[in-house]
Amino acid sequence: QVQLVESGGGLVQPGGSLTLSCVASGSIYSLLVMGWYRQAPGKQRELVAAITSGGTPNYADSVKGRFTISRDNAKNTVYLQMNSLKPEDTAVYLCYCNLETRPLRIRTDSWGQGTQVTVSS
Repeated sequence: QVQLVESGGGLVQPGGSLTLSCVASGSIYSLLVMGWYRQAPGKQRELVAAITSGGTPNYADSVKGRFTISRDNAKNTVYLQMNSLKPEDTAVYLCYCNLETRPLRIRTDSWGQGTQVTVSS
């Protein structure tokens, strides 16, 4: 019923930039928190950034000052602008939403399929 579709991943050189997008669709009453997680081989999944419906962001310490999360509520879309990328940022990035479904306003979580970001020379 609810689907998250990510785009924007790829291969980039250290110091470069990428912008990830995630579009939510389906039987959505409202989108609450939206965010991005990442998981690298051999590491735990970690929260990269999240943003509330009112636009309040939260970032992992490792990306503060380099990444910016934003959302367009009219488009049901969340973005992650990634600048000054480092090899340590290489991971699968997963979109996350906490939302209420239609028609009964059931609160649930939804995850995207993941998009690969590789930072390498």
